[in-house]
Amino acid sequence: MQNLQQPNEVKMKPTFLALLALCLCVPVVGAEKKKPLPKDFKSLKALAEKGDARAQYTLGRKYDLAQEVPEDDVEAVKWYRKSAEQGYAKAQRNLGLMYYAGEGVPQDDNEAMNWFRKSAEQGDADGQHSLGVMYSFGRGVPKDDKEAVKWYRKAAEQGVMAAQSNLGSHYASGRGVEKDFKEAMKWVRKGAMGGNAYAQFNLGAMYSNGDGVPEDYVAAYAWWNIAATDVELPEDLAKKNKGAITKKMTPNQIAEAQRLSRDLFRQIEANSASNPKQPDFPFAPRIDPRTGLPIWDKRKKK
Repeated sequence: MQNLQQPNEVKMKPTFLALLALCLCVPVVGAEKKKPLPKDFKSLKALAEKGDARAQYTLGRKYDLAQEVPEDDVEAVKWYRKSAEQGYAKAQRNLGLMYYAGEGVPQDDNEAMNWFRKSAEQGDADGQHSLGVMYSFGRGVPKDDKEAVKWYRKAAEQGVMAAQSNLGSHYASGRGVEKDFKEAMKWVRKGAMGGNAYAQFNLGAMYSNGDGVPEDYVAAYAWWNIAATDVELPEDLAKKNKGAITKKMTPNQIAEAQRLSRDLFRQIEANSASNPKQPDFPFAPRIDPRTGLPIWDKRKKK
């Protein structure tokens, strides 16, 4: 995102860290309950072959993630496509991801955009966030911050933490929306309390800078301390900023910040326990600190 450069050195006026990635997101809440799919692979495949869109999508994920079968991206794309062509939003989103990443198909931003849009327009929160990312990057479509904000908002209102963080960063910078630090704080905090490391980093920056809140090194230290535990952040950025701000703090302030960090961490864990989130994307994103673009890795099976 323009104007939100990835910081590559410690600065006492920290910038926002842009989350330009198709991230692990929160599934849409309140979806209609449906009959459980068969648990055994053979029965699931038989159902998929009969044309059941949910079974086709689930079968695609199994090939995608090497669950019960060897990993096979071509087969994953095959089954995602069958499901997506029937209008199944999750399959449309994942097919878009395959085109975006060039997994099982030639990399094609236009096709990725096409499938993300189909998913997003059906109300799929992860698809909406993905579409916002494409507008932010200008990939498969001209760069358009207003459209990015539109789709981030839709996803953020459904609980997608990465979208909350991104929407907050747009409010903070005034890209695609009127600059409003109170709105920025609102959305960044939501993402941070949900456990999103980028939101936590950005919240620390807001407290350090006094953006939308009184300058507060204790709170900045606490949020960077939490963000520093997440390997998703590149180049130990949170650790570097925390180390720099420590030089401006008294021993009592540092002790207070550490206590606050522990309290916040317990609150975040409690939020996660009361509202379990099972990421639905087959990829785990990382940010290339040299380019600001996402790097795709298959998620490790637990």
